[in-house]
Amino acid sequence: MKRSTAVIIILSGLTLLGACGEAKVGTPAADGTVEDAEISVVGSTTVQPLAELLSEAYEAVDPGVMVTVSGGGSSVGVKSASEQSADIGMASREIKESEIQDCPELVVHTIARDGIAIVASLDVDIDGISIEQARAIFAGGLTDWSEVGGTSGIITVVAREEGSGTRSAFQDLVMDDALISAAAILQPSNGAVRTTVISTPGSIAFISFGYLDDSTKPMAIDGALPTAENVNAGSYPVVRPLNMVTYGEPTGTVANWIEFILGEDGQAVVAAEGYLPVTR
Repeated sequence: MKRSTAVIIILSGLTLLGACGEAKVGTPAADGTVEDAEISVVGSTTVQPLAELLSEAYEAVDPGVMVTVSGGGSSVGVKSASEQSADIGMASREIKESEIQDCPELVVHTIARDGIAIVASLDVDIDGISIEQARAIFAGGLTDWSEVGGTSGIITVVAREEGSGTRSAFQDLVMDDALISAAAILQPSNGAVRTTVISTPGSIAFISFGYLDDSTKPMAIDGALPTAENVNAGSYPVVRPLNMVTYGEPTGTVANWIEFILGEDGQAVVAAEGYLPVTR
């Protein structure tokens, strides 16, 4: 059974919230540095389940450490790292240039790669679309399945909310300058998107590879199905990094956990959850 993902931050000193670098999280050590017996992790709901499993794996190795994880979205994760209101921010997208400009001290640690799959409800009778057709569907320019070779029926678009790392990555990788339709049904997580597709005939959505199962229909993009093999072969194009972000180079317990994640045992967890390991 998984722990509650509520963030618990135990401080012996005062925590200040504010702009880049104004907050301090942790317990001051004798030399004035910050040592974390507990690691607080906030941000992407895509990275969140993976971070929870990685925390459990690390706590088995170092039981004196407690890692607490909560969501909120990638933008919240980056902001939390910038303000040091959390030890680590999670982001399921590239860190924006504007975010680095606002807080140059941010350090990005890519812990995995993740494909974004386009999926449809099981009643949809085509197996794939082109990336141009995907762009037009999600922008609202194509609204009937007959326009892309399927049986006539209304296409219902399901998408993530603003601020989602999955949405931001999909916008960059698929949509270019087109915007996701205002008529799309918006959901706050990959799991909620998948549930909506399951229960909505004629629907289409984008979700993380980690949420693929047989309850939805994965759609080939330009002939390539969303699989790790196709990503590694370069034939599946919709791929983004899963990042952990820290304020400055991590030290102490935070550094040890990130090192564990990037090591053999941590990357085995990454692969087991359907994500793509990173090489060092």
